[in-house]
Amino acid sequence: MSFVEYGDTIQEGDTAIVFLGHESMFPVKVQHGSKTQTKYGVIRHSTDLIGKKYGSKVTCSKGGWVVILHPTPELWTMNLPHRTQILYSTDISLITMMLELKPGSIVCESGTGSGSLSHAIIRTVAPTGHLYTVEFHQQRAEKAVEEFREHKVEHLVTVKNQDVCKNGFGVSNVADAVFLDIPSPWEAIGHAKSALKVEGGRFCSFSPCIEQVQRTCLALEEHGFTEINTLEILLRVYNVRTISLQIPDLGKAAEDNSNPGFDSSNQANQGVLCGSQQQGTIQFKSGVPLREMVGHTGYLTFATKSLL
Repeated sequence: MSFVEYGDTIQEGDTAIVFLGHESMFPVKVQHGSKTQTKYGVIRHSTDLIGKKYGSKVTCSKGGWVVILHPTPELWTMNLPHRTQILYSTDISLITMMLELKPGSIVCESGTGSGSLSHAIIRTVAPTGHLYTVEFHQQRAEKAVEEFREHKVEHLVTVKNQDVCKNGFGVSNVADAVFLDIPSPWEAIGHAKSALKVEGGRFCSFSPCIEQVQRTCLALEEHGFTEINTLEILLRVYNVRTISLQIPDLGKAAEDNSNPGFDSSNQANQGVLCGSQQQGTIQFKSGVPLREMVGHTGYLTFATKSLL
């Protein structure tokens, strides 16, 4: 099992995703002799997981079943253990596109945090690219190294435990793109410029506060970056529901009502009025937005290192 290479069968030591439903799933490390408890009963790793194909239905001890999924960066983002606030797929998808990442790209990142974006970058730049990620907090850096090793992507990533604002990324003139998710990104702009290739590259910074964005943009201008722009992504989810609406009566009753000789007080004509009010209904599927929506997550500031 690897987060960048698909494997057919579940092996000991794999990280698998136990899928109970669209709103209920969790990761599990497959180990011989271990058991995992779910609301449908116990899953025995030795007999229920090891050797089975990914995507298989596994029957639990209480008779219910779950599906065992191969891990992907998207699934890991939804299920990873949170050591920090993380970036989700909505922002990650734009970041990977706007930084123009592709297989073979070299990327510098700080900070590593819980590794949500890191896994997505690694999958995008594999098999010949590389990620240099810097984490200030020692325990988080050590945990990231452990996870990358377990997920069999350690050959695609280098983790450094240092302060990027003071010591930089540890590399110079090699990166195609730089990403910053730190409290004071403006203090690391100079190091980001040094890490980017001489012929130029792309830059992105994630900040929750507009004051951080302002200072970052000023620092980018001072260091000669161009094409500076800031984006905010707001995700609006729609539910598909069955809607019932009345069918408008545009037939004979409407024509009779508009006739100048039509007398609504006439008892004979009251039946026409009653019939026109008893209209039928029709049902159809429609997208309805949620009443509550996740709002602001952060601002994404992009820029390009100038060739001049």
